[in-house]
Amino acid sequence: MSDRLSVFKTYKLYVGGKFPRSESGRVYEVTDSKGNWLANAPQSSRKDARDAVVAARKAFGGWSGATAYNRGQVLYRVAEMLEGRRDQFVREVADAEGLGKSKAAAVVDATIDRWVWYAGWTDKIAQVVGGGNPVAGPFFNLSTPEPTGVVAVLAPQGSSFLGLVSVLAPVIATGNTAVVVASEKSPLPALSLGEVLATSDVPGGVVNVLSGRTAEIAAPLASHQDVNAIDLAGADEVLAKELEVAAADNLKRVLRPQPVDDWTATPGTDRMTAFLETKTVWHPTGALGASGSSY
Repeated sequence: MSDRLSVFKTYKLYVGGKFPRSESGRVYEVTDSKGNWLANAPQSSRKDARDAVVAARKAFGGWSGATAYNRGQVLYRVAEMLEGRRDQFVREVADAEGLGKSKAAAVVDATIDRWVWYAGWTDKIAQVVGGGNPVAGPFFNLSTPEPTGVVAVLAPQGSSFLGLVSVLAPVIATGNTAVVVASEKSPLPALSLGEVLATSDVPGGVVNVLSGRTAEIAAPLASHQDVNAIDLAGADEVLAKELEVAAADNLKRVLRPQPVDDWTATPGTDRMTAFLETKTVWHPTGALGASGSSY
């Protein structure tokens, strides 16, 4: 009989491409649907939230300046790495959401497919929401989408993995960087996702994952002057209203909570366009005569 002791996993935050513990030193118990202990997760503080914003801002220039095709390659690499760790995530999702193995496997498969779906959109969304505009004059008038900046994302509370990726992937696919607040009750899949992102060519700081009390972490993010937008998917009605008021201080773009009956449904483009700004450029065409442009 073996007398070997099991090695329990220590879950950590994912900030700036590294895996720190909460600066406060706090943790909280995470249990499964039956109340059985699963792990101690870091309980993030306001300082952790501010550190995550600094990391996201530092990474924004490089990520937003990368080609859309390159971003698609990186997102596809995330899907590849998740495929290799599929069994781990099936276990974590089953524990987190109280699902049987087959249902949890279906959720994980849908999540991997969701990464692939958004990877395919990175170099196509500009053709959908941008284009040339007809104007009365000798000008080219072109509209192109640009990322909003640093986006705080409150992950859905009930869908700890598929819902999480469904709100995170469109944010980074369009060139934004993200500070994600994981599901308060079921943060473990999100924290494990940080490990996948770290080995998937996603530059450090593009995605930062925090766990803990949603209201405690979200408050400093909503009022932070260097956060450009916030997705309130994981906030209840009361918290969402408070955060929306705080976000108005620096005119953040706010995506209000929207009921989602089925996270497996095709998501459409709404969450990508929610955090895009439109830049319109005028350019003279030169003299136009009967024979057309002088070019």
